[in-house]
Amino acid sequence: MHKYIELIKKTSLLKSLTTDEIAAYLRDGSFRVTSYGKNNIVHFEGELCSTLELILAGQVVVERIDEAGKLMNIAEFFHDDILGGNLLFSKNPYYPMCVTTKEPSVILAISKDRLFQLFTSDQQLLRKYLELIADHAVILGDKIKHYVNRSIRESIISFLKYENKKQKSNHIKLTITKKALAEKIGVQRTSLSRELAKMKKLGLINYDAKSITILDKHTILKNP
Repeated sequence: MHKYIELIKKTSLLKSLTTDEIAAYLRDGSFRVTSYGKNNIVHFEGELCSTLELILAGQVVVERIDEAGKLMNIAEFFHDDILGGNLLFSKNPYYPMCVTTKEPSVILAISKDRLFQLFTSDQQLLRKYLELIADHAVILGDKIKHYVNRSIRESIISFLKYENKKQKSNHIKLTITKKALAEKIGVQRTSLSRELAKMKKLGLINYDAKSITILDKHTILKNP
């Protein structure tokens, strides 16, 4: 129990709780810690959301399969992120997409009753909770807008523009595999490779296994 208490105390949402409070909540079951292996399903699409979940360690992804059978990676969540925050108090509290682990993960589930009690007794915790669900709503909205109804090239360009700003370079180092990038965009690995080859032939980019270099900055980095 001690290792879980230390993990919980390191989260921004629950850092105001004392060791004794956390231990008591773990004992009475209103806090429940579960460990998952890599590629485990945390929630199925359509599953009831009955607790708020806080990622103590690992990486979790929200995914959907479109009508063509393509897997789309909608969002990724890491240590200190929450799951179900925008669903728990909804009139329709069901997960709209599948939630899986990308790597071994440890997740804390907080009961609805306990969470509501914490809201009424700890304004700092309530404020942080509202910040987290607001940020996640923006992230998910941007992700869906980013990928839905876009061509493969438009999605690649959006990815390159984002990484260009993030890395402050036209030479984009890839921190994920081409397969993972294809999943993010929501296409097959072969379709991504085909489009990258077309863009290279047009002189828009150059690429290898670990990077993509923007050659035509006017086309790639122009404002939408």
